[in-house]
This record gives sequence, structure tokens and C-alpha cells, in this order.
Amino acid sequence: QVQLVESGGGLLQAGGSLRLSCLASGRPLADFIMGWFRQAPGNERQFVAAIIRTGGLEFYADSVKGRFTISRDNAKNTVYLQMNNLKPDDTAVYYCAASDWEGNLRKSSTYGEWGQGTQVTVSS
Repeated sequence: QVQLVESGGGLLQAGGSLRLSCLASGRPLADFIMGWFRQAPGNERQFVAAIIRTGGLEFYADSVKGRFTISRDNAKNTVYLQMNNLKPDDTAVYYCAASDWEGNLRKSSTYGEWGQGTQVTVSS
């Protein structure tokens, strides 16, 4: 099992930036494909971004492409989500997730381990 703990959320105005972090423990981060998802009140959990085990190949939702960047530092057991030019529609709880198999990275069912989430609120 791997335990995931997100941090870095907060309240900010539209146009601002945040960097979320997800620290893994229990197993090496390099064992996992990592993803970020988000869930706004009343909505389903939505794919944001994913990155393969070694880094160097990332996937993004169309709604965040060009604004968000996922990265990982396996030596630090940490995955990051750099979020720039934030919009009110980005307001949600953000979750990191780990998958140890090569399923559809855009589907939440691919991921077996989840963090507790961190709130991001963007005001207009």
C-alpha cells in the first residue's frame, strides 16, 4: 500500500498560481503512475493530469492544458501540480492518486490509492 498526502491548496484570486504537492509513503513513488483529479460540489470526480512512472510523458484534461503542469520527483517521493492562470471554474477539492497498472489514466477507476484531498478556491 502507498499513503498519499496532498498539500498546497488555498484561496486566491483569478489569474493567480498555486503549486500542489503529493507526498507518498509506504512504497516508492517510482512504482506508480500518478494522477491528479478534482471534484467540485455536486459534480463527479474529474481527471486533471497524469504522469508516467519515470516522468517525461504527461496527459492533461483539455480544460487545464497550457495552464497546469504535472511533474514528479521520485527521489523525494513527491508529485506536483503547478497551476497557473487559475479560474473560478478550477475551484474544487484536488486529489492525487496512484496506479500500479497501465489502465486508462483519465479514469478514476484506474487508480487504487487516493489522498485525502486539498481545497483550491479561486475567486473572481
